[in-house]
Amino acid sequence: MKLGIMQPYFLPHLGYYSIIKRTDKWIFNDEVQMIRQGWVERNRILKQQGGWHYIRVPLVKFSHTTPIKYIQIRNNEDWNGKILDQLKHYKSKAPYYKKVIKFLNYAFEAEFDTITVQNAHLIELTCEYIGLDFNYEILSDLDIDLSDINEPDEWSLIICKKLGYNHYINPILGKQFYNRKKYEDNNIKLNFLRMDSYSYDQGSKEFVDGLSIIDVMMFNSPAEINQMLDEYQLDG
Repeated sequence: MKLGIMQPYFLPHLGYYSIIKRTDKWIFNDEVQMIRQGWVERNRILKQQGGWHYIRVPLVKFSHTTPIKYIQIRNNEDWNGKILDQLKHYKSKAPYYKKVIKFLNYAFEAEFDTITVQNAHLIELTCEYIGLDFNYEILSDLDIDLSDINEPDEWSLIICKKLGYNHYINPILGKQFYNRKKYEDNNIKLNFLRMDSYSYDQGSKEFVDGLSIIDVMMFNSPAEINQMLDEYQLDG
C-alpha cells in the first residue's frame, strides 16, 4: 500500500497530483512549521503581459514557529474574488476558461477558517475535476505520537509505520534528504517521483512551466491532464 505525504499547498503544480495518482492514501502534513513565502498560501499563474505572477490567500499574522495547522485565513478580505479577477485575461486564449471559472466559483463557495482545511478542500475538488481517486487525512486530525521524530526524513517513516503502509513516494527534489537504510530496516519501500518534461499550448511563444494546476486546467481537458500525470519516472 502506497502512501504520499505533503504539506497542504494552495492549488499546487502538476507534479503534486501525479504523486496523488500513484498513492492509495494521502496525508496533509500540517504539523510542521509554516514557511513564509512558500507554497501553502500562494501559487503562480500566467501574467497577461507575459511571465507569471502570484495568486494568494491572505493570512492572519503568525510567528515564525507556528505550525501550519494553526494558520488562519483573513476571510474578511475578498481574496477569492481577487483571484478570479487575476484569471480574466485567460478568457481570450484558454479553451477551458469558462469551465475552470465555473469550477472555481463552486470551489470558493465554502469558507474555511484555516489554510489547511481550505487547501485540502480545493485539492479534493481538483482531483474530482481531473478524475482522480483521492483518499486523504489531515495529520493533525490523527491520533499519532510523533514525539520520536528526530530527523526531517523520519516524518514519513514514522507515519508509514503508525498507519501500516509499506511504500512511500516522495517528490524527486527531496531525494537528497532521505536516508534509505532507515526505510529498508523498517521494510518500507522508498521511491521518488520525477515527472517527465512536459509542455502545452499557453497561447504564447514561450512556455512557462511549474505553474498552478489552474493554468494546466485552463489549457487542457481532464483526459489530457491525466495523460501528462502518467508521464513520470520512479527513482529508487
